[in-house]
Amino acid sequence: MRDKIIWTGVTLFIYLICCQVPIFGVNKTQGADPFYWVRVILASNRGTLMELGISPIITAGMVIQLLVGIKVINLDMTDEQDRKLYEGAAKLLSLIMTLCEAVAYIYSGMYGDPNSLSTFTIFIILF
Repeated sequence: MRDKIIWTGVTLFIYLICCQVPIFGVNKTQGADPFYWVRVILASNRGTLMELGISPIITAGMVIQLLVGIKVINLDMTDEQDRKLYEGAAKLLSLIMTLCEAVAYIYSGMYGDPNSLSTFTIFIILF
């Protein structure tokens, strides 16, 4: 139990730090935030490292769980090897979804005009 509390505290500390660190190369846009009301649910913070929040992780977990539930992916969750495969697939899908969401944010103009951003800046934002 003590280890869980320590890891929860460390994770919370990292999250709070990431909520304060701005993304390099982002042009601060004035105006309304289209995701203002959703940011509390997604645990995100505009213009920081936590811009996407937890949405890619939650979405990937739900997609993998749905695929296992309707037997598109045949896994036995009582088998430890299958559980590890499930967790690995969820992590891989969350990384892919994070990349896709970041690309969508960049090319939708959330960080300024996409034509005015350099290739290096786009790469740094994606990284």
